[in-house]
Amino acid sequence: MAKLDFLGELKRTHKCGELRAADANKNVVLMGWVNRRRDLGGLIFIDLRDRTGITQIVFDNSNSELQAKAGDLRSEYCIAVIGTVAKREANTVNKNLPTGEIEVVAKEMRLFNDSKVLPFSIADNSNVNEEVRLKYRYLDLRRPEMQANVQMRHDVTFAIRNYLASQNFLEVETPIMTRSTPEGARDYLVPSRVHPGEFYALPQSPQIFKQILMISNCERYFQIARCFRDEDLRADRQPEFTQIDLEMTFPTQDDVFGVVEGFLTAAWAAAGHKLEGKFPRMSYDDAIRQYGIDKPDLRLPAMNDVKSAFAAENLQTLGIDLDLPVVCVRVPKIGELSRKERDDLKPMLNAKSGAKLFEDFKRLEKSFPEAAAKIKEIVKPEESDLLVVVAGAQRAEKASEIVTRNQSYAVYGAAGQVRLAIAQKYSDRHGCFKKGEFKFLWVTDFPFFEWDENDKRWNAAHHPFTSCHEEDMGKLESDPGGVRALAYDVVLNGTELGSGSIRIHRQDIQSIIFKSLGMGPEEQQQRFGFFLEALQYGTPPHGGIALGLDRIVMILAGATSLREVITFPKTAAATDLMMDAPTPVSAEQLQQLNIKVTKRE
Repeated sequence: MAKLDFLGELKRTHKCGELRAADANKNVVLMGWVNRRRDLGGLIFIDLRDRTGITQIVFDNSNSELQAKAGDLRSEYCIAVIGTVAKREANTVNKNLPTGEIEVVAKEMRLFNDSKVLPFSIADNSNVNEEVRLKYRYLDLRRPEMQANVQMRHDVTFAIRNYLASQNFLEVETPIMTRSTPEGARDYLVPSRVHPGEFYALPQSPQIFKQILMISNCERYFQIARCFRDEDLRADRQPEFTQIDLEMTFPTQDDVFGVVEGFLTAAWAAAGHKLEGKFPRMSYDDAIRQYGIDKPDLRLPAMNDVKSAFAAENLQTLGIDLDLPVVCVRVPKIGELSRKERDDLKPMLNAKSGAKLFEDFKRLEKSFPEAAAKIKEIVKPEESDLLVVVAGAQRAEKASEIVTRNQSYAVYGAAGQVRLAIAQKYSDRHGCFKKGEFKFLWVTDFPFFEWDENDKRWNAAHHPFTSCHEEDMGKLESDPGGVRALAYDVVLNGTELGSGSIRIHRQDIQSIIFKSLGMGPEEQQQRFGFFLEALQYGTPPHGGIALGLDRIVMILAGATSLREVITFPKTAAATDLMMDAPTPVSAEQLQQLNIKVTKRE
């Protein structure tokens, strides 16, 4: 092991990405990590790296002792270099580096720490197993790609904070340890030592607290809030995540939309993109009918209901139900597919949807030329567009209005699923999606209730503090399926960025909603008594929204997983490979918490 130096009184004068040709002849002190070493005999070149970039260091043969020390350097050794900035010869300028016009001629070097052989290369953008990257996350975070993601997250978060502060929002922290409330996912529970057998819950969101802040005359609140949900993971889901949480008193939906559009415009500007104008809006019903999903990707054309193109006898011949939709999906630039490619489309259809896929439009043209011609009149496809038709399969007997509506939505959903699957499958080949294209959308007027076919009952489609349209109040008991929530989502390129609503601010209406969800007076008091009482003290109308910060940064970074933009993420199995968590705890700790662990049978 080489002799290690101390920092002492040595001070860094510049960062590795700062020096330019105008700095020639300056004496500088740089500190960082050895990115690469090249030994050319009489000369040794070191690429020295820190967070800001890379500077080339030259060790010439004028100092044999210094050159010998440089010859011992390896990747990720942490060093300081004292030297002089020199312009490079014209034929040696590295145009790929901002510092490529200069190099530093070393006069002295200090070795702060050496490094073991690396488990993967930091200098090369090689394809490394993700588990290895997560185990050695402190090394993975040194890679320029990850450094850029960390910087972008900082820039975006800072821009959002600045914008909201400029709009008179106060940043307020809410508790991490609270009580368990129905939020839609399992809670992470924290046992209490001083209250044996009782538990805190980690917040799935600060929902109740931010409403309490509105009652407290905070007026405009925001928080970059940590949230926790014990649910199955995927690429865009983590057990602990960060959301941009805000709430306002006396707002209309337009007020909330304006604030969100403002801070997203600021966030996109911080990442080097320009957003212009207000985001378009679409009702939930229109989103389902035109895109088959409540988070439409507007980069692709809308779907069309083309049932009017078919005569009734045509529908019967094709085994299509007369009361269900017939949807034409148009995907641009796909062109004609081979027989095998058409066969590959069939598994894209949700088998539980009760829908049928007609993937060969030319065959449809031969069998039903008039209907096919009318479809083209409605859809207006380009020559290279792919057309497929999705329809509801013939049912054995006529169903109720509720069931028919749900089955119609299932057909639209199946068509939407096929639409996205085709575009994603062929996007690389045909460029269905343009890089750097951002299509935002507000989806509004979500259903207040959703029908549970198994239990034959209505359930809340959102959290129980969401208000409904005033004109729909009379339908709460008579026609729950027709009640529209004052709820809204902001969507980008088919990804839900955030969800919010205008809240219930009256105790009597909140009690009615709790009752409609099967909560009797006793349960209401047990779970939300403090909140129901708070609503009786002049609670103002209020509303807000929460957007996923991790998801926003993931999209801006062009990443495919949240793990690329969270510094210390969990795996799909909810484990931390670097910290080796979760782990068992000692018997003494369990005893203090009055907890006994039993093996699952």
